[in-house]
Amino acid sequence: MNIGLGLPVSDPVVLLDWARRADAGPFSTLGLLDRLVYDNPEPLVALGVLAGATARIRLQTEVLLAPLREPALLAKQAATLDRLSGGRFVLGLGVGGRADDHLASGTDLRTRGRRLDEQMAVLRRVWSGEPYSDEVGPIGPAPTRPGGPEVLFGGFQPAALARVARWGDGFLAAAPPSWLGGLLDTVRKSWASHGREGAPRIVAQANVALGAEVDEARAAIAKYYAFTDRAQYMVDGLLTTPQQIRAVIRQLADLGADEVVLYCHGRDPEQVTLLADLVG
Repeated sequence: MNIGLGLPVSDPVVLLDWARRADAGPFSTLGLLDRLVYDNPEPLVALGVLAGATARIRLQTEVLLAPLREPALLAKQAATLDRLSGGRFVLGLGVGGRADDHLASGTDLRTRGRRLDEQMAVLRRVWSGEPYSDEVGPIGPAPTRPGGPEVLFGGFQPAALARVARWGDGFLAAAPPSWLGGLLDTVRKSWASHGREGAPRIVAQANVALGAEVDEARAAIAKYYAFTDRAQYMVDGLLTTPQQIRAVIRQLADLGADEVVLYCHGRDPEQVTLLADLVG
């Protein structure tokens, strides 16, 4: 079981310290979420900086809101980050659900799923080295891996789950163990029905905080999910003891997760040390 670390978004300045500590520890991945109308760092820019500050750890968007972005430029940005990181970049994608994000980007909330499918066709074509269109030539750089960086999809709706097999390499399972079994069954059946070989990579998530950061983490989660009717549910689901965290990791492993990304919404980089001691 690989254990990744989800980065806090409230203070971009601390991310370098978090990343260096995680790279020196037992963690497999650094995850960073995405929003537009929110006080968070832009994830591709931030992960580009962190790529230069680290040597081995994967750099993963969880999830990048692709429909907010123009696909040709996104393809170029992702391939560039993939090359500069030595193939350590993983592109986690989702559609998002905030109307204000789409208003700010000038995109249509109602067609975000269809737009993501159209974008994926462009991304795969660009990464394969084919011309962008009949009038426009290829767009470089070539990614490290033929066909592009690893792509994971997050989401809960049938169309989102189907994208894993149609376009992706795995599933970002941002759900508690009690929900996860049915989602994974759907993803795996879709994978098989599309004739895909092997199995999708399953990346699960859990919100955690230890010690003095618990209250700050709860406040950060409440703020982030304030636009939903589930803010208190998310706050109540925060794992705050080593016993709770280890138990959920075991549950997720039993369900078939290949990796669990522990998201800590507190800012103090000492959380990296505490979590490294727990999972190491």
